Amino acid sequence: MLTPALIMLMAVMLSGCGEQFIVLDPKGPIGESQKDLMYFSAILCTIITIPVLILTAFIVLRYRDKPGRKASYTPNWEHSAKLETIWWSIPIVAILILAIVTAKYTYELEPSKPIESAKAPITIQVTSLDWKWLFKYPEEDIATVNYLKIPEDVPIKFQVTADTSMNSFWVPQLGGQIYAMSGMAMTLFLQADEPGSYYGSGANFTGKDFAQMTFKVDATSEEDYKAWVDEVKATSPALTMEGFETLTEPSTSDVQLFSSFPKGLFDKVVRQYVKGDGGAHQHHGSVAAEPADEADASESQSETKNKPDLNASIHAGH
Repeated sequence: MLTPALIMLMAVMLSGCGEQFIVLDPKGPIGESQKDLMYFSAILCTIITIPVLILTAFIVLRYRDKPGRKASYTPNWEHSAKLETIWWSIPIVAILILAIVTAKYTYELEPSKPIESAKAPITIQVTSLDWKWLFKYPEEDIATVNYLKIPEDVPIKFQVTADTSMNSFWVPQLGGQIYAMSGMAMTLFLQADEPGSYYGSGANFTGKDFAQMTFKVDATSEEDYKAWVDEVKATSPALTMEGFETLTEPSTSDVQLFSSFPKGLFDKVVRQYVKGDGGAHQHHGSVAAEPADEADASESQSETKNKPDLNASIHAGH
């Protein structure tokens, strides 16, 4: 009775997550492969757990002490090579199969691995803020807050970082999540195979309004995508550094569109803790964290020149 009760409890708890389990309704090649791995793993585990549960019930009923029981009385029995072989070999074989398949999918689904396509990928730079998402399209020179529009059947190269708190960028129907970390630039390739509106969110606790860090991803035709880009550039205000500083303040936000953004803004966020000639941490082919323009380079050199020589001070102390 315990197992059915647990299943019913899980169903009730998960019913508040939506009308369907969207992670099991993928709309892109990455999400589809991840769903296949989840199904395979669940089926393989079921092959083991169901016989175990059935045998548990059978043993309890067959060998319980009761008047007139038919089970043979064998007080000196302690070992059966045949039974030991059966109940150890089956789980071992299942685990080996699961390990091989999981390793294969792990390498195939490496987040920074480009998606094979005849179309060139579009780059979108993602910055996690408190408590909102800033998306920058460097090739189109536009930016959005809490909203993404992408063309269908075109690979999207997401470059992901965080301004402060670590978060996790996730569009369940397109693929798995990847962490957004301050001082690091992570790379994630996703693709939508058909038009539609998809749910996106932060999947990491970052404070009191973390639950508001949701966004919508609209996948449209390439013609509609280009028309939207042109409309944003023609009708939306520019994002200035002052405007970006305002966005970094802890607060929620509605959807915002910007016709341009400061050059090198993403690199500036990634390199905010870097001094001198150091470089920001990167993840498999992520954006190179270099000064975006001559002004940034001059500022970096000036900081290095004016910074006291820590090693000299230490030696002097000795």
